[in-house]
Amino acid sequence: MTKAFKTLDDLGDIAGKRVLVREDLNVPMADGEVTDATRFRATLPTVTELADKGAIVLILAHFGRPKGKRDPAMSLALVTKPYEQVLGRPVRFIGDCVGDEAADSIATLKAGDIAILENTRFHAGEEKNDPALAADMAKLGDLYVNDAFSAAHRAHASTEGLAHLLPAYAGRAMEAELTALDKALGNPEHPVAAVVGGAKVSTKLDVLKHLVAKVDHLIIGGGMANTFLAARGVDVGKSLCEHELTGTAEEIFEAAERANCTIHLPYDVVVAKEFRANPPVRTVNVHEVAADEMILDVGPAAVEALADVLKNCRTLVWNGPLGAFETPPFDTATVALARTAAALTRDGSLVSVAGGGDTVAALNQAGVGDDFTFVSTAGGAFLEWMEGKELPGVAALAR
Repeated sequence: MTKAFKTLDDLGDIAGKRVLVREDLNVPMADGEVTDATRFRATLPTVTELADKGAIVLILAHFGRPKGKRDPAMSLALVTKPYEQVLGRPVRFIGDCVGDEAADSIATLKAGDIAILENTRFHAGEEKNDPALAADMAKLGDLYVNDAFSAAHRAHASTEGLAHLLPAYAGRAMEAELTALDKALGNPEHPVAAVVGGAKVSTKLDVLKHLVAKVDHLIIGGGMANTFLAARGVDVGKSLCEHELTGTAEEIFEAAERANCTIHLPYDVVVAKEFRANPPVRTVNVHEVAADEMILDVGPAAVEALADVLKNCRTLVWNGPLGAFETPPFDTATVALARTAAALTRDGSLVSVAGGGDTVAALNQAGVGDDFTFVSTAGGAFLEWMEGKELPGVAALAR
């Protein structure tokens, strides 16, 4: 496959060159400690490779939502030491991402040095993709590498504007993400299945409309499934359900039929009268949900049928859990189907790509996060990709 974008393989000799690398360092923190360093670890292949080749590595990133003003509580100075520990190399902090002071600090760096520049969002022009701000950032570097797929759905100065001003390349994390996504929906091996879960149809409408034309099997779970069941005349009791969207669900059924896509809904479900951990539950046919009960998970017979669907597929895209997985025992179906997908992936019969915050948490809960072909930690960018939208940060690399 010829790549639509340049990667680090296309860089040539970069010894002594200043490389502006857009990364995602927006990690969760509590009491001054980083609570999850996943995003730090994702940057390591790109940052170490560039430094080892003698580049002066200048990391651009945002942190929090400072709304274009300096806020010490959102300074990247706070993550520099924790990042240095994960990287295992010295990292300098530079107090701005534009201007003479930043340029003077960068001038003292040597080949192979690594620095984090201050929060790009301290400048109001960042989120407006201000050409003047992008031009000021560009003055600090010779080359640009975008390694932050999770921020690629935003057209900001550091994610999109810069790519037009300097020779632009995809970093290793970005490259891995785009390659996996191409395998999943761009040029997948059929049959393709998609699992789409979540509370509300309204948040995934564009995803569902796009997927029915792309996949052979669409498995709908979570609270969303209740809206589709209601559209089919099922009484879902007091389950979470967007009754006002049953007409839209019907349109998606019709679009799926036209595209030869089979929509799979649960025919047995786990119900309870209250939503809490480990309440009294019963497993019933979907037509037997009582008026005072709510559907909180997919039943075992349906999970077995879905496992058979996956066994006949070559590609799987997964976004969202099948049930209210954060609350036991309503994680049962998600865990069971995730383990089936993981086993098929290990056997080499399935390419499995998953993404979105809840999905990553659910796969980790099932103990199979490492067994999928690719797990994207991007939330919004992964969803917009599933909706078939062009991601500005990716499109800019292709030009």
